[in-house]
Amino acid sequence: MPVQTVMERPNETRDLGYPVYDADGHLYETADTFRRHLPKKFHNALQYVTVNGRTKLAVNGHISEWIPNPTFEVVAAPGSHEKWFRADNKEGLSLREMTGDPLRFQPEFAEPEARLKLLDEQKVHAQLIFPTLASVVEGHMGNDVDLIAACIHSLNAWVADEWTYNYKDRIFPCGYVSLTSAEHAEAEIDYLLAQGAKHILVRPAPAPGRLGSRSPGDREFDRFWAKVNESNIFVVLHCSDSGYDKIYEWWSGGSGGQIAFERSDPLKLCMDGVSRAIQDMLCALICHGVMDRNPNIRWVSAENGATFVPNITKILKKAYGQMPQAFASDPYEQFRDKVYVAPFYEENFDELAKYVSPDRLLFGSDWPHAEGLERPLDYIDEVKNFSKENQEKFMSSNLKGLIEGKR
Repeated sequence: MPVQTVMERPNETRDLGYPVYDADGHLYETADTFRRHLPKKFHNALQYVTVNGRTKLAVNGHISEWIPNPTFEVVAAPGSHEKWFRADNKEGLSLREMTGDPLRFQPEFAEPEARLKLLDEQKVHAQLIFPTLASVVEGHMGNDVDLIAACIHSLNAWVADEWTYNYKDRIFPCGYVSLTSAEHAEAEIDYLLAQGAKHILVRPAPAPGRLGSRSPGDREFDRFWAKVNESNIFVVLHCSDSGYDKIYEWWSGGSGGQIAFERSDPLKLCMDGVSRAIQDMLCALICHGVMDRNPNIRWVSAENGATFVPNITKILKKAYGQMPQAFASDPYEQFRDKVYVAPFYEENFDELAKYVSPDRLLFGSDWPHAEGLERPLDYIDEVKNFSKENQEKFMSSNLKGLIEGKR
């Protein structure tokens, strides 16, 4: 299969009349992202190994297929899966067939100055940046909480080295925090605040622990959430490997080793573990009191889509009607007030507007991932029925306000 060596750079001529703020950009990690600052005692637990001539990631001796090519030497081109996610596959092609020729690793994937130049070309003023390979860390290390914490700190230290947490007031990488233990989480948030992080990423999943998982609303984490509350940064619950593929395995006879975005069985598409994970995470944070105890925190659901929104609306209202004594305040109003949602481009925005205020919607391109948009400003077409004022909130001022600490 031919490999593209030079990335296409579509000429963006549109000017929306305001600075565009993108809530979902990504970097591709390099081979030393997790190992540069990783204590040597953990090096054998996280290795790049060669299997049948291909480089794979080995976690505690187990070959992870979640990201089939962890070096990102070649990747699917930005936006190459758009037709798939718009359900426009009349020919019945596989996702791989629809993807086209892969693309060699580009400087814009891992270098902030190169990314900044590209943002200028794309007419995007500012962008939040999230990792890609990091999704394997918590999901594939079980209850080895010391290894998880060490790998995540190594990632955060690498980001500080290579990107910083505020690159020229335009690029804002996330700080990653795992709720492996209160001690680990508090140490990491202290480090990230000292580095100037504007937002943190927390995986939408149960918190991993030595003796098993528990809710992120467990009172063990009260001091951690209080630190976040006092800091005026915001929390992003970004799509990750939340462990929900296990549900599909129950139905399919699988035994682990799932591949991200594997698309060979329509049943897996219908199960939609991404929506289920973010819904459960938000319900845990609301029902277990984190949002009530920490009213200054704002929460962003990124790359989880918005199909969960109508359902979480119904279940929170029902739970409040059944157990009002269990809540300090109306849980649905907590959701409406505290949670920002970044929808997928293929979703029904007019329907979504019935449930989420225009003040709580964010634009996220997912660039340079294949499932995102090649031209970020194409997103404006999805909100054509919004008023000009609400388009500007969606594409610009809602995220700008979060970064500036407005509440």
